[in-house]
Amino acid sequence: MDGSRFSDTRFGSATIEPGNKWAFTYYLPKPIPRSLELPPDTVRLLSEADASLGHLQGLGTIITEPSLLIGPYLRREALASSRIEGTQASLSEIFQSEIDESASNDDTAEVHRYLAASDQAYRLAQKLPITQRLILQVHETLLTGVRGEEKSPGEFRRTPVWVGHAGATPENAIYVPPLPKHLGDLLADWERFVNDDGRGLPALIQAALMHYQFETIHPFLDGNGRIGRLLINLVLMERGRLNLPLLYLSSYFENHRDRYYERLQNVRETGDIDGWLRFFLEAVQAQAQDAISRARELIQIRERYTKTASQERSSLIRLVNLIIKNPFVTVKYVQSQLELTNQGARNLIKKAESNGWLKSLGSHGRGGRERWYAPEILNVMEMPMTYTEKPAETPR
Repeated sequence: MDGSRFSDTRFGSATIEPGNKWAFTYYLPKPIPRSLELPPDTVRLLSEADASLGHLQGLGTIITEPSLLIGPYLRREALASSRIEGTQASLSEIFQSEIDESASNDDTAEVHRYLAASDQAYRLAQKLPITQRLILQVHETLLTGVRGEEKSPGEFRRTPVWVGHAGATPENAIYVPPLPKHLGDLLADWERFVNDDGRGLPALIQAALMHYQFETIHPFLDGNGRIGRLLINLVLMERGRLNLPLLYLSSYFENHRDRYYERLQNVRETGDIDGWLRFFLEAVQAQAQDAISRARELIQIRERYTKTASQERSSLIRLVNLIIKNPFVTVKYVQSQLELTNQGARNLIKKAESNGWLKSLGSHGRGGRERWYAPEILNVMEMPMTYTEKPAETPR
């Protein structure tokens, strides 16, 4: 790491271990600031992002059965967060791997571990504060049984790490996080900030600072990005700004990956916290609006399908709810989920197919199992983000 690129700021500085001839330059964060003076442009963005988040939270309280939306939204978040770290999978592949084991592979397994970790985190947060104990348990779930399992699941790192191209060394790495000996104090400060000291700040600013500091500390050998992004929803839910995990910021971060890494790095190198906050707030505003747009589309489809299904004396209404959660089905999956006979499940699928709700994908996998999908629902889930590439940021 080129120490000359790093200024000594209120967020940290480049340093080197004294008295060690093998020492290399690394970054040592300072405690998270408990107060910030925000420029007018950032205050405006904060107000807009907070309003958009409020609309998203409101949507979760007025729609019937909001749990129908949580599954698709969590899968978007899990997929995007995993993709940032190099996982190669599509949303269709994630859905299909859930209804047919033969569609599973290493990439879909990683996404499902993220989903399991998310579910565990939300359950733990209902009875525990957001502490080191919580993140260690969630990290163990994230990495167990998938690639990265050899990198100490559920344990803070005991060795130095660095970030850069393949084969990078501490000397030419882009970023070298603090040495393991600093992790105890840094994580203790992070924990205090998340649970008590940061509550004097607006919730979105606290979440942005929390995420920056977690990624900068880099406490694990692997999985830091995924855990750090998972924690954003957790903090916002803890602060009462979200009642359901409907915000999927990782999609924005993935679509603007270079800016995401650049804004985090700029805080370390020059102390440009405002650049990071503006990027984070833009992400919240864009993703909240996108989530609202998708929710409205899905609700309209569900209401239309339900109106038609209600005219029949069958389990068609139950099938509607099933394909809203996952637009892919097999006979075996419908049979299991709706507790029907094999022929009953097949008849139901054929009825939905005749209504134009389902379309066959043909036979796949072992035994030639036929799969169907709901094109209209999948199109809403896979449609491009409602935002386009952001224009240049407002000059400071």
